Amino acid sequence: MNATKVLWIRGNQDRPAAEYCARAAPWTVEYLDAATGIDHLARQDYGVIVLDFPIPDWTPADLVEQVRRLAPGAPVLVRDPSATLNDAVRLARLGIHRFLVAPGEELQQIEQALDHRRTHDIAQLASRTGSEDWERLLVGDSRAMRQVGNLIRLVGARRATVLITGETGTGKELAARALHLAGPRRQGPWVAVNCSALPENLLEAELFGHVRGAFTGAVQSRLGRFEQAQGGTLFLDEIGELPLELQAKLLRVLQEREFQRLGSSETIRSDARVIAASNSDLVRRIEQGRFREDLFYRLNVVPIRMPALRQRPGDVPALARHFVEKICHQEEIPLKTIEPAAADWLSAQSWPGNVRQLENAIEMAVALSGDRDLLVPGDFPSPFQDRAAISVRSSDTPLVPVPDDGLDYERTVALIERSILEQALHKTGGNKKAAADMLRLKRTTLSAKVRSLEPAACN
Repeated sequence: MNATKVLWIRGNQDRPAAEYCARAAPWTVEYLDAATGIDHLARQDYGVIVLDFPIPDWTPADLVEQVRRLAPGAPVLVRDPSATLNDAVRLARLGIHRFLVAPGEELQQIEQALDHRRTHDIAQLASRTGSEDWERLLVGDSRAMRQVGNLIRLVGARRATVLITGETGTGKELAARALHLAGPRRQGPWVAVNCSALPENLLEAELFGHVRGAFTGAVQSRLGRFEQAQGGTLFLDEIGELPLELQAKLLRVLQEREFQRLGSSETIRSDARVIAASNSDLVRRIEQGRFREDLFYRLNVVPIRMPALRQRPGDVPALARHFVEKICHQEEIPLKTIEPAAADWLSAQSWPGNVRQLENAIEMAVALSGDRDLLVPGDFPSPFQDRAAISVRSSDTPLVPVPDDGLDYERTVALIERSILEQALHKTGGNKKAAADMLRLKRTTLSAKVRSLEPAACN
């Protein structure tokens, strides 16, 4: 699986969000029509697939089924402005990862889906190689990580509910999978639910299941995640996003060890161990009236706090080596090594995006190093590179200072435009179509701009 490759299948519509992701994301986005995208899926792997409807000649259900058949392990994100509740239920049954609803959420949701795919693949490997291999999921020998490992070793074999907290990117799901693998429940199912991934009106049916006719669109009975996790582990990610009404129902399940499917009066005993995770401050949410205090104490039987990477800089070299080995193996290339100066530089960074950001930096360094087998400091992007660029753009320092005696506005704008066009054409070897794609312009628009400048501007 290529952990940084995203396939974005769309119709004829222009999507600024897709173009933004292609520019801003640390992964590769292939922005294709349905026919080309399906052809690519049959020949290569992708970390995540985005289906952006309307797509000519395809219904959402048909295309989701086709994509799931060709890429069963890849999370599928769907945007469909015309989708009804019935459509959402049907697609959820087909196994999509989530709907894209709010504008501007694409970058975050794709990153979360990629992270989910990475941790799923790692845990599958560990479960195949033996129960003790849960320790391989926790890389690092710092005091903070040893404490996490000791807690997992102590409670892995128990049924006690565990609440894992920590910043985004610290590895909360990996810790949850380690807990699952560290005890006898490793022989049972691992079932994960992202509590922010589905609309509130679908989440209850997702957790507890439903019988036929329970609501419009429920054409057949369906097992919920609690039933699917019987004898194993149910992981509730982003538990802080669970609606208050469902918090009350979850509390009852945890207290009574039983639940009912939607539309049914039959009581079903629950034999699933619950592990929850949150990157938000649940105590603060309790104070705001957004999270139940009694549910917090029921979940927080065994608390595990995942440390931020800046709190364990000594683990960075080991993590970096781990990611290099993993990426080289995935890409089927000879193993690369990290120069000592590069390892020191990595350890000196604070990594605001934590382990996830470090892994992305390693993937970029492996790609930029080409055929070299040694990674040097220049191969690695600064963790603050994007933040610094934003800071510069938002500061009081103007991009183009205006002198006291003024300037020629039209000439200045033309010079800036000429510079951009020249750079794009130089990078693409004079290929106007490629240059237009790079600048997110239509080819005809780029050609008109080139013609409007002086003949010497863009040869």
